[in-house]
Amino acid sequence: MILPPVRDPRMVTVRRGGTLTDADHHLLALWAADCAEHVLPLFGSDDPRPRAALAAVRAWTRGELSMWDTRSAGGHAMGAARDLRGAPRFAAYAAGQAACVAHVAEHDLGAAAYAIKAVRAASGVEAGRRECGWQRDRLPAPVRELVLEDQQRRNALCWSVFE
Repeated sequence: MILPPVRDPRMVTVRRGGTLTDADHHLLALWAADCAEHVLPLFGSDDPRPRAALAAVRAWTRGELSMWDTRSAGGHAMGAARDLRGAPRFAAYAAGQAACVAHVAEHDLGAAAYAIKAVRAASGVEAGRRECGWQRDRLPAPVRELVLEDQQRRNALCWSVFE
């Protein structure tokens, strides 16, 4: 479980009583999609569900797909992981988590954490550290501090991959 027991209102959209704007929600979703897409080659299958989930979340940020359809695509991507192990499984989960950001912004760290787990499974802990750095280098400025603080706060929930 990567979601915290107590929600940070900065990660909850304004319409749900938090302070997260739609613009920043979209930035989190696009960053999560970038994290997942970066490791998608580790999925190593022609199953279209993880790639479709990433296309869905990008379409959602453009207003072309509903949150429900995007979240559904995320669930299908995670279904693609079900029978897999190691890096392929984690890469599919990363794509699924990225799509689920449309529903709950805090899934952004799920996408990032699973991407790091995929790299660790494929290439080791040091490669996972480099992946974490790659992700941080791509954080959009308006949400950078929010994500870095959230990584510290939820690191233990996310398998300590953000150390």
